Amino acid sequence: MQVYQQNRGGFSFDNCKRNAALSQDKKLDLPKTKKTGTTIVGIVYKNGVVLGADTRATEGPIVADKNCEKIHKISDKIWCCGAGTAADTENITGLIESQLELHRLATGKEPRVVTALTRLKQRLFQYQGYISAALVLGGVDSEGGHVYTVWPHGSTDRLPYATMGSGSLAAMAVFEAGYKDGLDEKEAMNLVDQAIQAGIWNDLGSGSNVDIMVIDKKTGPKMYRNYKELNKRTFHAPGLYKFPKGTTALKAEAEARFAKVSVKTMEVE
Repeated sequence: MQVYQQNRGGFSFDNCKRNAALSQDKKLDLPKTKKTGTTIVGIVYKNGVVLGADTRATEGPIVADKNCEKIHKISDKIWCCGAGTAADTENITGLIESQLELHRLATGKEPRVVTALTRLKQRLFQYQGYISAALVLGGVDSEGGHVYTVWPHGSTDRLPYATMGSGSLAAMAVFEAGYKDGLDEKEAMNLVDQAIQAGIWNDLGSGSNVDIMVIDKKTGPKMYRNYKELNKRTFHAPGLYKFPKGTTALKAEAEARFAKVSVKTMEVE
């Protein structure tokens, strides 16, 4: 029994309790994670699935990345939008992508969307929400198009349309007003575009551009990177980033060290 407990694997919460105690006593300022205040959506149309996301990554009140890619590949016809901590969403989707590729090679068959869903939710549930990844999973398989939401604790929903992230309520309002059964590809893309724009204009954590992924059961995936560019910078001050020589002060020892650096050329026969 002791050997089993020592080698059982899974997630250890010891460091979490330690960090909480240190933070509470103000002995340690814990580093802040980079999070994506996000609007991500997915919708099923008659020939497949359309996924959409904004491209703003935030770090507290700072926009860390204006053109972050939030739509991740799981397999050729299964893709996933991620909200939460950027590192967590990228790594969890990359892990499941590698597992499904091994599954495809072992079985000789294309993976089903529910297989990706099961592996994602089992992995997230194992870590009890400490992997901060809220996902909209969409894809096409032998049974048609599917859209699922996957929450950080591992709970899931299967829906004809779904939204997640800090701008999800604004996006859901667009879906609730405009969704109908039997949408064609153009109608679905327009609805996803409007939903992401609603998140961008009404949520401070979402912004920049609109990314759209269309997964058609016949033609396969089509990525529309920067489908709409909504927050272009319109004014650039002339000479704003030109700094005169000597602006950055150097210590005497640094100047001496740089003065000794020399470049030698060597002739090659």
